Amino acid sequence: MKTNAVVLGAGMVGSVIAEDLSSSGFSVTIADINGGALARVSERSNQTISIAEIDCSDQEAIAALAADADIVFGALPSWLGFAALETVIKSGKPYCDISFMEEDPRTLHELAKKHGVTCVVDFGVAPGMSHLLCSVANETLDVCKRLDIVVGGLPLERTWPWEYKASFSPRDVVEEYIRPARLVEHGEMVTREALSECVLLDLPGVGTLEAFNSDGLRTLCDTLDVPFMKERTLRYPGHAKQMKMLRDGGFFKTEEIEVAGQKVKPIDMTAKILIDGWKYEEGEADLIVMRVEGEGTLGDTEMLIRWDLLDYYDNEKGQSSMARTTGFPAASIGRMIVDGTINMPGVLPPETFGENEVVVRRLLLELEDRGVRYIRTMEPVS
Repeated sequence: MKTNAVVLGAGMVGSVIAEDLSSSGFSVTIADINGGALARVSERSNQTISIAEIDCSDQEAIAALAADADIVFGALPSWLGFAALETVIKSGKPYCDISFMEEDPRTLHELAKKHGVTCVVDFGVAPGMSHLLCSVANETLDVCKRLDIVVGGLPLERTWPWEYKASFSPRDVVEEYIRPARLVEHGEMVTREALSECVLLDLPGVGTLEAFNSDGLRTLCDTLDVPFMKERTLRYPGHAKQMKMLRDGGFFKTEEIEVAGQKVKPIDMTAKILIDGWKYEEGEADLIVMRVEGEGTLGDTEMLIRWDLLDYYDNEKGQSSMARTTGFPAASIGRMIVDGTINMPGVLPPETFGENEVVVRRLLLELEDRGVRYIRTMEPVS
């Protein structure tokens, strides 16, 4: 009998999760309020994936879908993620989620344990693989002193005026530019303004990019005992200055203002405009670049462990790099939940599995089978 999986969200990432599960023998239903997005999934999969046109802010509708599922996947915008997670937990079904929710999903840990369900959250590329690899570095080194993540999704071709495109909700991208960035310095969590401390980095295969502070550490701030940790977002040079101008000019404000007798939030108006400006055209190529570094001691030697990822749009399958590098890890973790490789009731962040060699090895192998390769190097610090 096939495993029944429900995928909430039929965007780029949700569709890749659904396609990957279907190709590995799952019976898949994908749900979204956007009929056009559902139709594209159905057309691409030759109707082997069932569709459900529902409002994913409707918790009763989510519960009804979850009732017949063996596992549920969340690929929703951030503001829908927490409520969906809670609903699925109460339905007694395991969950794997990539939503960049503002809330701390671990507040539902005891509820998940009570219902005996395993829920893995934030398991995309970053957060997700970034956190897992940080945990592996921490486990590998005798003493880990520093963890550093730089990551970005970019269009392959730079076009005026933004030189940027978004493979997911522009509102979620904007959230990264206004949410204070949590870092760890000297063993204490500190905050920095988003977009701050912008520097230029040269990375193999892509050249010079800018890196600025963003709130990507999330759970790592208190799950790993490492004195220095930070995550920075990568963009083509000049993007941070543009976003600072919009932010400081009030375009990202969340307080309502009145325009022509109508109440509107500036951030909603800005996101609406950016939907068109940041939208990838059909077949337009993107790339994902990420570097994860862990530095510390191994025996008497100062060592640096590094993983580099550079992934591109899949022309053959028409899958964006952002969707591939985010969706494939979630699908892999979901398969391991279903077959019992992962069986830990509760709400679990990605770094939970850094010490589990079976999970790490299988995950990296499944990603490599799909063309997503993490290149690992380890060398003494000069």
